[in-house]
Amino acid sequence: MRLYRHINEVKPKERGSVVALGNFDGFHRGHQVVIGEAGRQAREMGLNLTVVVTEPHPVSFFAPKAPPFRLTPFRERSQLLEQFGVDQLLVLPFDKDLASMSAQDFVLDILVGGLDAKHVYVGYDYRFGKGRGGGTDVLAWMGEEEGFGLSVIRPVTVGLEGYAGEVYSSTLVRQALQAGEARKAAALLGHWWSINGRVVGGDKRGRTIGFPTANVQLGESLQPRLGVYAVRVHIEGDDRVIGGVANIGNRPTFDKRDVLLEVHLFDFDEDIYERHVRVELVAFLRAEQKFDGIDALKAQIDTDSKVARIVLAEPENAPDRLGSPTLERYLSLFPEPHIRAR
Repeated sequence: MRLYRHINEVKPKERGSVVALGNFDGFHRGHQVVIGEAGRQAREMGLNLTVVVTEPHPVSFFAPKAPPFRLTPFRERSQLLEQFGVDQLLVLPFDKDLASMSAQDFVLDILVGGLDAKHVYVGYDYRFGKGRGGGTDVLAWMGEEEGFGLSVIRPVTVGLEGYAGEVYSSTLVRQALQAGEARKAAALLGHWWSINGRVVGGDKRGRTIGFPTANVQLGESLQPRLGVYAVRVHIEGDDRVIGGVANIGNRPTFDKRDVLLEVHLFDFDEDIYERHVRVELVAFLRAEQKFDGIDALKAQIDTDSKVARIVLAEPENAPDRLGSPTLERYLSLFPEPHIRAR
């Protein structure tokens, strides 16, 4: 996948593609329909599939002190889009200039002048331009004027128990994670939700009690429900998927205040400090609690580890049960155009 940090980086020979517009935070099943249909059109027309996003998220720009809310920080979102089959990713810097750009100028400068878009795909609620002044109506009439096609994806409703009539959204995923419903979040996403980051040094207390941990700061990622989870860990540059048990919290037994992800990897004894890891939350086991002493803590971690091993061994939690979504898989599930509205 070719990555562009500025519209001027797109070379003339790389223009003339099918373009999907959106933020795609979380890259949930609704997002996959937008990009999947754009990918179908790109293949039919023999063109590249280009996705256009902004970074940072507009919410971070307008409310820099807001609590972390991102489902997929830039690194992971880029990886998901590449694995899905996106050919080109244009990341527009969301700054004062972009925030003040009118919807019409966005179309003329980015879609037409910079990308020479042949067809554009958006979700039904897509808004863009200064003050979110542009929508599908602006794209439609400007497409007729400038010569590009437009497809608007209708709301994609969730077929899960308890969500009757709900539309796939990043908000639903956040609500599931903040309730500790990791499996439900994964069902909404179509892939495991994960926390990504580099392993940092800690107190090394876990090693002294027989349960060494890899520590990862949450950074800009959403803070899910605090507690203990069964997890699967991917280490950058390593093809293994390693099971483990993790605590997300502020470690009240040791009077800590900052929230940290601590992962004990099963049957693993390697130095991975400074390595980048992706920790997938598979199941919530229990809430975080304060223990009377080290012995009580050790006994509980031992119990948590046994439970996590059982959970991870269940067929529905197998490593390939929820892999990264791909365009090939999308097209096999929906061989005919899926809920497209022009």
